[in-house]
Amino acid sequence: MKLCVDTHTHTYASGHAYSTLIENAKSAKENGLTLFCTTDHAESMPGAPHYWFFSNQRILPRFLEGVGVLRGCEVNIMNTQGDIDIPPTVDGNLDWVLASFHEPVFKPADKATHTEALINVIKGGRVDALGHLGNPNFDFDFDAVIQCAAKLNVAIEINNTSLTGTNRVGSVDRCYEIARLAKQYGAFITTGSDAHFCSYIGKFELVDTLLNSIEIDPAKVITHTPRQFLGFLELRGREPIEEFSDL
Repeated sequence: MKLCVDTHTHTYASGHAYSTLIENAKSAKENGLTLFCTTDHAESMPGAPHYWFFSNQRILPRFLEGVGVLRGCEVNIMNTQGDIDIPPTVDGNLDWVLASFHEPVFKPADKATHTEALINVIKGGRVDALGHLGNPNFDFDFDAVIQCAAKLNVAIEINNTSLTGTNRVGSVDRCYEIARLAKQYGAFITTGSDAHFCSYIGKFELVDTLLNSIEIDPAKVITHTPRQFLGFLELRGREPIEEFSDL
């Protein structure tokens, strides 16, 4: 399946990644992307930038190296109430918000605790997608969370890094099961490289294998075409991005 958008990428601003935004854009172009989201970690992650970094993304050009840039953030799920670690005042300056569990921020607990947190972050209405859900350290009720995400139009990420078997060990089989349930319940799927170095941006070989294996309908994969992705943002209530009107 052709994938034209990478919705999960990092720059050195995250504190443990190694490329600049311009380097990321160059790699996105080389790897055939039309759009990519820049999603550095929010401030509760050790080494991450202050929330002003995300608010000020409004100054970023809409195109770098001929590739469209979506202004985003990978926020941390903070607690069972579903709080995230950027202030609501920042929301209007972002195009894309991806929410994830991270061990340094949310201490792994039990299945019920993780499920409650995920459902509440979905219901909170501030996040567009859930990141790297395959992590076995954060087990959850797959059916309950994916049904909730499908109902409220929050995308489920299939994360290429999780599928390598070397990061978040134990994720691979879980990612396949999550994808099967996303298909069953009609949830939207997004695809992220989770690149922490520029050359990995847009590398979706493992994601592509999974999507083809599960026979996911391309119409439910929001990164399949630029227009599908931009349409999903509008479905989520975001204003159309004028600079991308021709995509």
